[in-house]
Amino acid sequence: MFEPTISAGFARALADLAVSKGADREELCRRAGIAAGDLTDQDRRLPLACYAALMREAKAMTGDPALALHFGEAFDITQLSIVGLMGQASDNYADAFEHLGRYVRLAIDVELEEEAEGQRMVIRRDEAGTWLVDMRKNPNDFPELTESSFARMAASSGRAEMSPTFLKAVHFTHAEPPYRDEYERIFNVPLLFESKWNAVLVADDSWMTMRPPTHSAYVLAILRERADALLEALDGAASTRGKLEALLVPLLHTGEARMTNAARRLGVSRASLFRMLRAEGTSFERVLDDLRHRLALRYIVDDKRRVAEAAYLLGFSDPAALSRAFKRWTGKSPREMRG
Repeated sequence: MFEPTISAGFARALADLAVSKGADREELCRRAGIAAGDLTDQDRRLPLACYAALMREAKAMTGDPALALHFGEAFDITQLSIVGLMGQASDNYADAFEHLGRYVRLAIDVELEEEAEGQRMVIRRDEAGTWLVDMRKNPNDFPELTESSFARMAASSGRAEMSPTFLKAVHFTHAEPPYRDEYERIFNVPLLFESKWNAVLVADDSWMTMRPPTHSAYVLAILRERADALLEALDGAASTRGKLEALLVPLLHTGEARMTNAARRLGVSRASLFRMLRAEGTSFERVLDDLRHRLALRYIVDDKRRVAEAAYLLGFSDPAALSRAFKRWTGKSPREMRG
């Protein structure tokens, strides 16, 4: 089953804005079901449901019903996701739009309409002109995401020194809210609610040839390498192996990291889990061993933890058992590996 996610950078920035407006950070995160540690890594994935809860609770705690609009207005995409940085490093905005199509899932990974063909934003043309259309499925389930995304687009076009008439009109599928005046202030163009689509009408196609102020082929190459790695990790997390690994990490030290327990927690039979992993060319034992190998390197080499502590965290019976496994994985003992 597809589970929409969002990068933690969005949640952290939203929490920062709410706190600046009077919300208590600890209570806000508690109500949204977000742990403090979840927001330390900008690229960490959070369930979109938690982000929606964060938005809902932030609006309530700040007394600002238009908070989503203000969030989009206050934070540029470059502050929230590597996707924005790639756009600013692109040679022109046409290239930036192309990168958006490939990497937008790193910012927000949501279910799309079938005709989207995997693209969150698509270009549509009609008698009115050129539209940038958001292809998110069931957008009215969380209209605040549309509000913040479009408000960010409007604010960003001004920061990029585009023509003040870059946006000609903005359409929303949700009903008109009580704070329409804030829409008017931020967009300053004709608005239509309960439209057939969530879309912005742009002046013409001249924006495609414009260059971002910080375009750099060198920086873009570095960012693309990082983005490809993040995309691979995101796709991996959607696999049976990825889901199994995420489930096993907190179980290792408990001694409960067994196939039967894992299958039950995943909601499948032991035989089904076996077949699912075999279809991906692996097995429960291989996943468990590889996971322990990676974590052992992190704990012992990177974090400089004691072997006894690492053995406990990884679920080994004693430090000697971990040392033997470490020698099998790396050809060296933990002490030799640390130099």
